[in-house]
Amino acid sequence: MSQSNLRLSIPLVMMLTAVLAPAAAWAQAAAEPNPGNTAWILTSTALVLFMTLPGLSLFYGGLVRTKNVLSVLVQCFAITCLVSLLWFSYAYSLAFGTGNALIGDFGKLFMVGVEENSLTGDIPETVFAMFQLTFAIITPALVVGAFAERMKFSALLLFSGLWLTLVYVPVAHWVWGGGWLSRLGVLDFAGGIVVHITAGVAALVSALVLGGRHGFPTTAMLPHNMTMAVTGAGMLWVGWFGFNAGSALAANGNAGMAMLATHLSAAAGAFAWMTMEWLKFGKPSALGIVTGMVAGLGTITPASGYVGPAGGVIIGTVAGVVCFHATQYVKRVLKIDDSLDVFPVHGVGGMLGTLAAGVFASTDLGLFKGQGFGAGIAGMGQQLGVQSIAVIVTVVYTAAITYGVLKLVERLVGLRVGREDEIGGLDIALHEERGYDL
Repeated sequence: MSQSNLRLSIPLVMMLTAVLAPAAAWAQAAAEPNPGNTAWILTSTALVLFMTLPGLSLFYGGLVRTKNVLSVLVQCFAITCLVSLLWFSYAYSLAFGTGNALIGDFGKLFMVGVEENSLTGDIPETVFAMFQLTFAIITPALVVGAFAERMKFSALLLFSGLWLTLVYVPVAHWVWGGGWLSRLGVLDFAGGIVVHITAGVAALVSALVLGGRHGFPTTAMLPHNMTMAVTGAGMLWVGWFGFNAGSALAANGNAGMAMLATHLSAAAGAFAWMTMEWLKFGKPSALGIVTGMVAGLGTITPASGYVGPAGGVIIGTVAGVVCFHATQYVKRVLKIDDSLDVFPVHGVGGMLGTLAAGVFASTDLGLFKGQGFGAGIAGMGQQLGVQSIAVIVTVVYTAAITYGVLKLVERLVGLRVGREDEIGGLDIALHEERGYDL
């Protein structure tokens, strides 16, 4: 190379280096996880698992009778273990694999490719997969409240595994895994459709198929330990911040707004339920205020990342009133023994919140304005149409598949314990242990 060419080349190289260096640095940065977001989702993951163990376990355990408290705790633990292994084996791949509009693929079977350096967005895929696992755990655990005190343990395990595979996984793919509901522009920030509608509808179908507990509805079946139930409910409230605010998948303003709306909805739901109970029965109960809190939390879940604080208060208040009346109607009028009120609280709340997201996400509501509709949605009418389609399809699909799974389990191992075992309690009948040795 001549000296003249060399003199021309040196500035050219320097110029290209100056132009390309920032791009190379950006590409390298894009391949690295965001430390703040990663730390927040790690924390949220722990909070959501905390909702099941020990939150939901203690909440449900306190609400059943003394002779069945251990059975509920064991069921929540066993579901956590079973779902974790199925999630690793194939469920994560089917829920979040590329696949098609209806289901994912087997590209991540046994979590192949989920490695230390693989990313989902700007967080490690290991963190994303674990975060989503905690949602998959709590959903079938919620259904336990419908058939508490009367289902065989073998039936519970078989039902939970099949239900996760045939109901939770497809619906999660439809909404969060790039499936057909996602492509329609549905709004479900943290699981109103995926978690609460599926669990609530499955609970109602389970209660109908199994029938009521021995003595229902003439015999009072009161919670055996409200202190335990209130403690568990408090854990649910705290854990729900990971559930909703964590679903932003980032430590940002969206997560902060979701947390604020979630908290306000829980407070409003608890206060509204307490007020309704006070007016109807003359006294506010501990059971009422904590159930209203759960109703407020479940109802705000699909809308939490799309609405503002005022929207959260309205949604929580409506949840407390509507879910209170739904509980009374299911138990007293229809006489369905959904033991721990899963359908009227989670199912009805999930539907209500999913529809409310289509309203309060609007940016044109003044004080009650939200953060905007789904991608490709032109206005409130279209968004409500998409939300309604999601609710109807999820209800019908969940009801049909749940019924089929229950009937299959009934043929294979039977669903209910015998009459004597039910009267004596599942703690001794199924586990040969007592919750209390007094």
